[in-house]
Amino acid sequence: MDQATIHNRRWSILGVLVVSLLVVVLDNTVLNVALRTIQDDLSATQSELEWAINSYTLVFAGLLFTFGLLGDRFGRRRMLMLGLLLFGIASAVSAYASSPEQLIAARAFMGVGAAAVMPATLAIITQVFEPEERGRAIGIWVASVGISVVLGPVLGGALLERFWWGSVFLINVPVVVIGLALIAWLVPESRNPSPGRLDPGGVLLSIVGLTLLVYGIIEGGERATVTDPLVWGSTLGGLAVLALFVWFERRSTHPALDVGLFRNPVFSASVTTIGLVFFAMLGTFFFMTFYLQIVRGYSPLETGLMFLPFAVAQTVFSTFSSTAVRRWGIRAVTGTGLGLVALSLLAMGFIDESTPVWFLLLAFLVQGAGIANVMPPATTAVMAAVPREKAGVGSAVNNTMRQVGGALGVAILGAVLSARYRSGVEDAVGVLPSEVRHAAAESIGTTMQAAERAGVVAQVRGPAFEAFLSGVHWVAFLGAAVAALSVLVVGVFLPGRSRGPAPDAAEASEPEIVRS
Repeated sequence: MDQATIHNRRWSILGVLVVSLLVVVLDNTVLNVALRTIQDDLSATQSELEWAINSYTLVFAGLLFTFGLLGDRFGRRRMLMLGLLLFGIASAVSAYASSPEQLIAARAFMGVGAAAVMPATLAIITQVFEPEERGRAIGIWVASVGISVVLGPVLGGALLERFWWGSVFLINVPVVVIGLALIAWLVPESRNPSPGRLDPGGVLLSIVGLTLLVYGIIEGGERATVTDPLVWGSTLGGLAVLALFVWFERRSTHPALDVGLFRNPVFSASVTTIGLVFFAMLGTFFFMTFYLQIVRGYSPLETGLMFLPFAVAQTVFSTFSSTAVRRWGIRAVTGTGLGLVALSLLAMGFIDESTPVWFLLLAFLVQGAGIANVMPPATTAVMAAVPREKAGVGSAVNNTMRQVGGALGVAILGAVLSARYRSGVEDAVGVLPSEVRHAAAESIGTTMQAAERAGVVAQVRGPAFEAFLSGVHWVAFLGAAVAALSVLVVGVFLPGRSRGPAPDAAEASEPEIVRS
C-alpha cells in the first residue's frame, strides 16, 4: 500500500481503529451493570466481583509494554489482528463461565488480547496521520474511549433486559469478526526499522508487583483491616516488587519501560494525569452502579442510560480540545478539565436516596466534559515525547497508566467503600443468622441478598442504605481530592500557551510503512 493510498484512506482507517478500540475499552465498564446479576447467579463475593474487573485490567496493563514492542518489531497491524482474535475467543469463554473463578480467569485471558489491540491502534494513528492532523485524530480516538466507557453500561443494560449476563461478553464476537475483515482490507502494516529486544523479566516483575499490590488493597477492604498479615504483606510485597521493577528497568539495555522517558516533565506530568483521572473515573463508576441499581432501584438498562450525559459530553468536547489547546495552552485546558472532574466528584459526595435525577445527570455531564479536556491533550503530549518509529512503546506507556490508574481506583476506592460500609452496617446485620453475618456485611448487595432470604428486608434496608451512602461520600471526596491533586501536577509541570508540548520527534523521522 503506497503512501498516497494510505493518506486518502486515513479517516476510514481511523474509523476501523476506533471500532477495534471501542470493543476493548467497552469491556472495562460493560461488566459493571451485570455485577449484581452475576453476584446472584454465581454467588460471588464483592472481592470476587472486583477481581472480575481487575483481572482483565491488570493483565491488560502488565502486557501493554510487551505488545507495544512486539508491534514495533513484527508489525502493528499483525498485533492488532492477533489481539482481536484472542479477545473474541476469550469473550466467548467468559460468556459461559459457571463460577467466579472461571470468570476471573477468562477475563484475564481477555486482557491478553486487549493488550495487543490498544497500543497498536494509537501507534497506527501516529503513523498514518501527519503532525498537523494528529491532534484531531487523537481527539477522536480519546472520544471513542469515552463513548465506550459509557456505552458499556448502556449496551450491557439493554442485553440484560432480554438475555442472561453472558450476553454482555458474547456480543463482542461478531464485532471482532467484522473488525478483522476491515483491518485486513484497510489498515497498512508498519513497524520500527530498528526494534528493541523483548524484556520478559521486566514484564513479569510488573505483573507480579501490580497483582500483589491490588490483591492487598482489595483484601484490606474485604477484611476491613490493614493489620492482617495477608493484607499488609501483599501490599508491601507488591510495592517492593514494583520498586525492583523500576531498578531492573533502569539498568536494562532493552527495558520494557524506558524509565528515561520520565525525565521529560511534560511526559511525566501527562501520564501521571492520565493515571489519576482514570483512578477517579473508574472507581466512581464502580460504586455509582450499585447506588443506582440498589439504592435507587433502577434496572440495568436505566442505570446505563444514566451515564449517557458523560458519553455525550466527552464526545462533543473531545473533538474541540485540540483547538482549545492551540488557543489557551495545554496547561489551562487540562487544568480546567481536571477542575471539572473534581467538581463533579465533589457533587457526588452529597447524594442520598432522594437526590434529583437532574443533579446526577448534571454531575455525569460535568465529569464527561472535564475528562474530554484532559485526555486528548495529555495523550498527544505523551505521543509527541517519543520518536515516531517507537510509537508502540509510547502508546503502551500511555495506556498502561490508564489501566493501572483504573485498577487502583477500583481497588482503593472499593476498599474504602467496603471498610466504611462494614463498620456502619455491623449492628444492622445482627438480625441475620450468625453464619451469614460476616459475609452479608461485605457489601450492600450481599446484605440485601441475605436480608431477602431471612425475610428481614424492612429491618435491614434503612441502616444498610445509610452505611452505603456514608461510604459513597467518603469515596467521592477521596476521588475529588485525587483530581484536585492532578490540577497541581498540571499547573507545575505542563507548559502554558507560550510553549507547546515536547517537540514531535515524528517531524524529524518519517515512518517506515511496509507495503502490503
